[in-house]
Amino acid sequence: MTMSAAEYWENRYRENGRSWSGNVNASLEREVAGIRPGTALDLGSGEGGDALWLAHNGWAVTAVDISPTALAIGAAAQQPGDEITWIAADLAEWQPATTFDLVTSCFLHSEVEIPRESILQRAAAAVAPGGTLLIVGHSGAPHWPRLDDSGHTHPRLDLPTPDDVYATLFTDSTLDPQDWSVLTSALIERVGGAPDGTTHAIVDSVLTLRRNE
Repeated sequence: MTMSAAEYWENRYRENGRSWSGNVNASLEREVAGIRPGTALDLGSGEGGDALWLAHNGWAVTAVDISPTALAIGAAAQQPGDEITWIAADLAEWQPATTFDLVTSCFLHSEVEIPRESILQRAAAAVAPGGTLLIVGHSGAPHWPRLDDSGHTHPRLDLPTPDDVYATLFTDSTLDPQDWSVLTSALIERVGGAPDGTTHAIVDSVLTLRRNE
């Protein structure tokens, strides 16, 4: 029996406990710095590291994830005064009821198939005029060696570049590229931690767009 995305992610968070550091993603912190706080939509929020950082910096955040367990971890870390609405929903079907000044999607990758392109198109459609869309992804497999049972390293994953993501936003969609300005479209290196505690250079795929007013 094939496991659904909801089952996969809920089981993962239930079995592993806290999976992430709880810190904001470096690319989000860098790209959002200097933007006047307003309303924000965090898609695939996981345990809420980005949502918590945004709320602490004055944003009114809607955080959506497929795993109720992950959202509960984030909600438990919420501080008084942080304005966050936590929504458990499958992004393959969920539709925002309004638009937002900032829409973010960081590392929306899944080992169980999800309709990532259509999710990101709906994310873009949820950006208000004058608002910002931020999409951050992995540029490939982790940059530290990973051995399988035969002792071979795992191959790098074939993941989309910023140009690929940009193209999919406007392919077979109602979005018009003339309505958008590109702020960042780049592969950006950062320092990340490997499972053995060592640190390595990791390259993120970063696309930041502003919707014209």
